[in-house]
Amino acid sequence: MAGSTNKTVHDIFQTMEYGPTSTSAATAQAWLEHRSRALDLFIDGKFFHPVDRQTRSVAGSSGETVCSTVCAVQEDVSLSASSAASGFKYWSGLTCHQRAKVLLSLVSGLQRHGQCLSELSDLSQCPSSPSTLVRLAQYYASWAQLRDTLIPDWTPWGVVAVVVSDDCSLYSLMLKVLPALAMGNTVVLIPGLRTAPSALLLAQLFVEAGLPAGVLNVVTGSNASLGTSLAQDPNISYVTYSGNKQDGEMLCKATAGMGVPVSLSLSLGATCPFIIFESADIDSAVDGVIEIAFKKKKDCQWLLCVQEPVWDNVVARLKLRLGRMKCVALTTEAERGLVENAVHEAQQQGATLIQASPVPPSGALYPPTVLCGIAPSCSCVVTPPPGPLLPLLSFRSHSEGVTLGNHSPHGQAASLWTEDLTLALEAAKSLSVGCVWVNSHSVADPSLPVSGHKDSGTCTDGGKEGLFQFLRPSSSSCPLPRSSPASVDYSKFGTEASAAVIPDASDPSSVPSSHLQLVGGKQCKAVSGGSMSVLAPDGAVLAYCPDGGRKDVRNAVEAAIKVQPGWMKKSPAARAQSLYSLAEGLEQRKREVTASLRSQTGLSLEEAEKEVELSIARLCDWAARCDKERGGALLLPQSGSALSFPEALGVVGIVLPDSSPLLSLVSLLGASVAMGNAVVMVPSQKYPLPALEFIQVLHSSDLPGGLVNIITGSRDQLTQALANHSVIKSVWYWGSHKGCQYLQYTCSSPLKTLWLHSQEREKWTSPHPSLLEEMWRQAVQWKSVWIPTA
Repeated sequence: MAGSTNKTVHDIFQTMEYGPTSTSAATAQAWLEHRSRALDLFIDGKFFHPVDRQTRSVAGSSGETVCSTVCAVQEDVSLSASSAASGFKYWSGLTCHQRAKVLLSLVSGLQRHGQCLSELSDLSQCPSSPSTLVRLAQYYASWAQLRDTLIPDWTPWGVVAVVVSDDCSLYSLMLKVLPALAMGNTVVLIPGLRTAPSALLLAQLFVEAGLPAGVLNVVTGSNASLGTSLAQDPNISYVTYSGNKQDGEMLCKATAGMGVPVSLSLSLGATCPFIIFESADIDSAVDGVIEIAFKKKKDCQWLLCVQEPVWDNVVARLKLRLGRMKCVALTTEAERGLVENAVHEAQQQGATLIQASPVPPSGALYPPTVLCGIAPSCSCVVTPPPGPLLPLLSFRSHSEGVTLGNHSPHGQAASLWTEDLTLALEAAKSLSVGCVWVNSHSVADPSLPVSGHKDSGTCTDGGKEGLFQFLRPSSSSCPLPRSSPASVDYSKFGTEASAAVIPDASDPSSVPSSHLQLVGGKQCKAVSGGSMSVLAPDGAVLAYCPDGGRKDVRNAVEAAIKVQPGWMKKSPAARAQSLYSLAEGLEQRKREVTASLRSQTGLSLEEAEKEVELSIARLCDWAARCDKERGGALLLPQSGSALSFPEALGVVGIVLPDSSPLLSLVSLLGASVAMGNAVVMVPSQKYPLPALEFIQVLHSSDLPGGLVNIITGSRDQLTQALANHSVIKSVWYWGSHKGCQYLQYTCSSPLKTLWLHSQEREKWTSPHPSLLEEMWRQAVQWKSVWIPTA
């Protein structure tokens, strides 16, 4: 080979230099030249070049211009959404087999043109593996074939907007596009700057595979503004985003109140723990962390945690390996300034450095650097800058290692290294992340469901479970009707004090009864001491209930977080038994609850008795579901084994609807508690008495005190308190359009999963099985664990 040197194998192993690689990108260059290196939009099944549009340049690794993309405007966005809406009528009307045939044809196209796609991705600094995309297409083609068989009673949303950030990978992009198409949706895709060339090539391959016009549209430009413009279009039914947290948060705030559900996958910029226990194969572990921590293009930053008995051993091997490494190219020179500032701060806090080579005097280069003995509170641990930095921390016990791994606000993934399988499984279950690799890293397969824990997202990608974000129950209407954002002062929402009521005790015999709320397993008044009038259907004062507020929510959450971990660890059979006992307690107090329901709502005796009976049956339904659908082992194309299982969210805030006040309460309580969650429930402001009467049933059950908390008061005031409490992981809300808008805007930081309803869509008295399944899926998050074998 021209330019090669006569080095022996021994020489190569001594220097650890990379061998020669093919740098040819002839196929991709030819495709770009065919398009004059000016890439158009892709709308209605063909490339479309609008006039008088600005362009953005896609830069290569050396700063050269690879090509340019069009900056779309509102007119282009509307055209693409209209095309997708027309395409949906045809695409959704095809049989599952017909849609599957198109995706299978795409598999053949990816295999034929994989070289071009790989070269194009490399040129635009967004490396991708054609084999992984082939696997994605094969997997979702099979789900397109089996949708109606294995997922009956669910229907596609319609037109799905897929928005990704500029630094998102092509794999993450296709992990959104392919399942959306497989489930019968049409897609308007807004790719990032680096993925735009590959996305446009894929659109061409889709057409060659037989995808009907309008089913996939690709619109390029400024992601943040285009995503907002696209969500405003009345043809859009659902928005899903993949990328960094900052852009995702901006998208949520900008789309609040539009009536469009938004899901987030925030893997970029996350900090993931790499934990080496003393029982690990140290050489393999160090090789693994070197491989992923100092890559030029990586989706997340890594935090190395080493158990103290093997600390010196690991540090010695890191010094040996880094001494033979070269500087890593940064994306821009500005990144170098961020890296240098982070290193300086770490040194000021006592960290010592292990560096591969001296720092170059200038340029967008920086040597791989390990920050030894860094403080866990240091900013480069919590929010590390991009670049080849690896913070290194120590821990003593196994539990301390897990605690250190959970220190990050992110929950994307973790890598564990140990030869002790029991320790590996126990640590994997204790880590608050969506994916755990045991003695491995960076392995992915679309068959495994992964949920974003903590600040890493609000949805599940992969597996059957990941398909449900692109479906809704066919028996119900959309939970959020399309609308324009209301005028909401977010700083003042829910802050108006309720009109306090002081019962007149001059004639005790004529004073309506005063009820207590349930906080931390105890019945109590509101912290403020205020009460609210509860009115009968004729407007007369029926009773008084506490006027709860922020401090009541705080006390309830403090009690819930103490008891929830223990409740989650109980066996499904033990949780089921507790729910059965709760149903028995409701049966015993059937007469009192029925009377409360009648007096509050004006239902007839027959209607009230029916709701109570249905509530008893619903609790039994959730008790029976406790040990069902528990995940399990999955068959994988790679060697090794993998487990997937649902986990509790933590503490869930639930704002209940006005309709069926008792049945809706036990339905949502049962779903959340059955899966291991604790709840803070806000009863209907209009009909709180059935919930307050149900407190007596809770007291006679064997549910732990603090697991279920019931706080009465102003719906807006309590919603505001739930939204701003950092410990609450999810909010389920039935209420006003303004309340939904407030939650969408506020719950992007700190990030919470939302299940919002601005209209009464549920038929609580005769629910379809898909609605109960939706409740169950809202109550869990999924985790996958990879265990390699030889």
